[in-house]
Amino acid sequence: MSQPASQPRLLPTRSPRDPAAVVLALHGGDVRPGDPAVNPWQPSVLRMVPVAARVARAGRGRLAVHRVLNAARGWGTDRTPVDDVRWALARVRERYGDLPVGLVGHSLGGRAALMAGPEPAVAAVVALNPWLHPADDVDLTGRRALVVHGTEDRVALPERARLVVDRLRRRADVEWRDVPGAGHAMLRHGPVFERAAAEFLVAALLPRGVR
Repeated sequence: MSQPASQPRLLPTRSPRDPAAVVLALHGGDVRPGDPAVNPWQPSVLRMVPVAARVARAGRGRLAVHRVLNAARGWGTDRTPVDDVRWALARVRERYGDLPVGLVGHSLGGRAALMAGPEPAVAAVVALNPWLHPADDVDLTGRRALVVHGTEDRVALPERARLVVDRLRRRADVEWRDVPGAGHAMLRHGPVFERAAAEFLVAALLPRGVR
């Protein structure tokens, strides 16, 4: 039985003294033999830095934003990134109390965001080019959810993601947005993904009176 090579970590992007809500940014990854530790400088981790920063700016000091550094790189059989999200949610509750939480993730992080959506603290979910398994299913009743997908993604196929989103829509309102011409890494159209995530999370987590 493989074991995680390290423990997950929370990396703060913005930690206001009195936030109204919390956002956790979840990086992607790939399956590697032996569940190697996550390198903070690997591209899949760094892709979430501008996303987290854009959300923090949009929150105008009312959102606490932290990036989650997973215990291992891929989606294992004994442990998945959803376990890391649950760990992070527990730390958030210890620090901030019962504030609503938004999840935003890319690739496997997008899958983790959707699959962790039913956790009690989660109020909103954003999945960016999520890598989804055709059988993925979860009940997002009561949550706001957004999937943003590049039309030219050849790693996390948008048609497969649409099948999963159609299934999720049987119990929840899940919004879908195409990004024409965008590939998996969000390099050419990064600001489009970042803006979509930030605007959606602000609208979902912050009442108008506290924005």
